Amino acid sequence: MFLALDQVSVTYPGAIAKPAVRAASFALPAGDIGVLIGPSGCGKTTLLRVIAGLEQLAHGRIAIGDETLADAPRGIHLAPEARRIGMVFQDYALFPHLSVERNVGFGLAHLARDARSQRVQEVLDLVGLADAAQRAPHQLSGGQQQRVALARALAPGPRLLLLDEPFSNLDVELRERLAQELRTILKASATTALFVTHDQQEAFAVGDRIGVMREGRLLQWDDAYALYHRPACRFVAEFIGHGVFAPARIVAAAGGPVVRTALGDLTDAAECPLPDAYPDGCCDLLLRADDIVHDDASPVRARIERKAFQGARFIYTLRLASGERVLAQVPSHHDHAIGEWIGIRPEVDHVVTFARDAA
Repeated sequence: MFLALDQVSVTYPGAIAKPAVRAASFALPAGDIGVLIGPSGCGKTTLLRVIAGLEQLAHGRIAIGDETLADAPRGIHLAPEARRIGMVFQDYALFPHLSVERNVGFGLAHLARDARSQRVQEVLDLVGLADAAQRAPHQLSGGQQQRVALARALAPGPRLLLLDEPFSNLDVELRERLAQELRTILKASATTALFVTHDQQEAFAVGDRIGVMREGRLLQWDDAYALYHRPACRFVAEFIGHGVFAPARIVAAAGGPVVRTALGDLTDAAECPLPDAYPDGCCDLLLRADDIVHDDASPVRARIERKAFQGARFIYTLRLASGERVLAQVPSHHDHAIGEWIGIRPEVDHVVTFARDAA
């Protein structure tokens, strides 16, 4: 692995020293893009800063390849400028009095003029701004300014690029487009990168590996598919994607375990736990919006309580006659009224269950 963190903890001094990051471990292969996501204050930016060398380790070790960047037990802390790590921040931090070309070349003073000009041209071509080389930052859109900041960070050829919510100041539509562009640029330059965001769609669009954090802990480090379909804990299941927890009971049957729910029995879903996984088989079943299919022929009926239009689809919030609430992802040409009863059926490929929530 290229970037490796082993039991990394960061503690800020104070009257009551509380760890901002607690025993985080993960590895990121060379050329891959990792993403850290979680609620505000969960420690994702702190983790980025300690990798950059801007914060000190309280415990653990950080390495890139065979080189140790920081090792708390051994008292090793490589200075930020010696780590060959680039950073892109929320605020673009461009020099307003310098042209785009001079902004990008700012960190290349050690190169001869011709070599510097060639490198600036290469990264501006990479980010699609070669025609804007002589323009001032204020003459560019927010998205273009962010791409200049990215070009400046890439110009010195960092072995790792860290990005701290780089699109948070942009509107939603532009963020989605730039997230796709960012992945294309990083892959084209074979750059290993770690990206911090609070936006799930950004994380899914950019990341090869995604880490979900909460209260300083890295709860799961996995690809997007596994986070969505095989969440490691209840918080990850709630934080990622649309879904609800429905009471269920797992019972033994001749053909294998059966999951009994208010929507009917689930008999052919993969990875079903055994009945003895929970007391009396009682558990909470995670039902994603795409696990519930609108089917007028189904005997199971549900009342529409809320609806959210998302272009090609609606997300319906539904209430069963028994009182349980579920979500359903329905094509938007099925435009039913709030209060209407519709037929639904479960179509669950992955059985994800957790201990019954006492609350």
